[in-house]
Amino acid sequence: MTLLAVGVNYNTAPVAIRERLAFPADMLESSLKTLWNSHKINGAAILSTCNRTEFYYQTDENEPNTLIEWIADIKKISPNEFTPYLYSHTDSQTIRHMFRVASGLDSMVLGEPQILGQMKTAYQAAYDAGTLGKHLGKLFHHTFSAAKKVRTDTAIGSSPVSVAFAAVQLAQQIFDSLSEQTALLIGAGETIELTARHLYQNNIGRIIIANRTFDKAHALAAQFNGYAIALSEIPTHLAEADIVVSSTSSQLPILGKGRVESAIKKRKHKPIFMVDLAVPRDIEAEVAQLKDVYLYTVDDLQHTIDQNMDSRRKAAEQAEEIIDTQVEHFMSWMRSQGAQSVIKDYRQQAELTRDEVLAKALSQLNNGNSAEEVLNRLAHTLTNKLIHTPSSQLREAGANDRHDLVSAAREIFKLK
Repeated sequence: MTLLAVGVNYNTAPVAIRERLAFPADMLESSLKTLWNSHKINGAAILSTCNRTEFYYQTDENEPNTLIEWIADIKKISPNEFTPYLYSHTDSQTIRHMFRVASGLDSMVLGEPQILGQMKTAYQAAYDAGTLGKHLGKLFHHTFSAAKKVRTDTAIGSSPVSVAFAAVQLAQQIFDSLSEQTALLIGAGETIELTARHLYQNNIGRIIIANRTFDKAHALAAQFNGYAIALSEIPTHLAEADIVVSSTSSQLPILGKGRVESAIKKRKHKPIFMVDLAVPRDIEAEVAQLKDVYLYTVDDLQHTIDQNMDSRRKAAEQAEEIIDTQVEHFMSWMRSQGAQSVIKDYRQQAELTRDEVLAKALSQLNNGNSAEEVLNRLAHTLTNKLIHTPSSQLREAGANDRHDLVSAAREIFKLK
């Protein structure tokens, strides 16, 4: 039985291919069941995110041929269109790959924490579909433990490596509690969305989103219980903002020194924390000269991000060592499962012998034989029957110079 991991990710496949191989959440259960019903598939799970689609499964094959045929059929795509982008891992490589993915070591942003939650979603979908199987289910649980150990024992996720997260972390350092602050976010692109998400997760009091296209601002604000305004309304609301984060594609500044100065007066010189993440800049450089404004640019944050990225890389080296150990632990468990079937068969054989000898002993007792005689005969017969086959095999091993088997028997039976 082979454990396989097969997939595509942001490194191996363009977004056009990743889109075609993606599995929406509402398709996972039905897709897993059809995969489970395919020949030679024993245990299956699918991890599908914007950056990767991966299949984890157990099979009698050493190659992913059955899976490739299934993907081509269910996605209505020729194998030639996606197989050049596939990577695959087997057994210990599969275990290591899953541990690295869950720990954020294989992510576009090193150490990002979201992937662990996505991995848990993949596990839950497979569990609900009834397609996990014993070994894959155990592997997922060990994967979660390994990822938790990496998070606990290293600094892989402790330092922000996106400008949005760095901006929010800086805001947390400046304000005692974000729950009492109002944030004005200018723009509605990916960076502003990420900033809004981080602020929302950190219990920001209120979010105002301003954008050139009001509908985009409204759609984004609705996700975070925010309030949408047009760019032209910024002067009216600027004085309400304790935090201002701007990231637009405008070629001209959105906020000038005069407008910010007016807002400061309305606030009775209560400070404003401002972050300009745009290039070209959205906030005039002269704004930094105002006494009650703390203005940071993308360059200011980038220095912090670079330092944090170095910190994560060092932590990643520690994480790889942890994963090496965890892989060996799981491989030991896998090897022990091979012995389990032998132990089970040996025990069944011994129990059959016991029952046979016991039945004869009971019959002798019923026929009036003395208990002492019957017990002596039972002990003698049972001993002979239990050691007959091992003794015969050892004599044959000795005759054939199989000293390895003789030594193994001495170790197994703990003979001095």
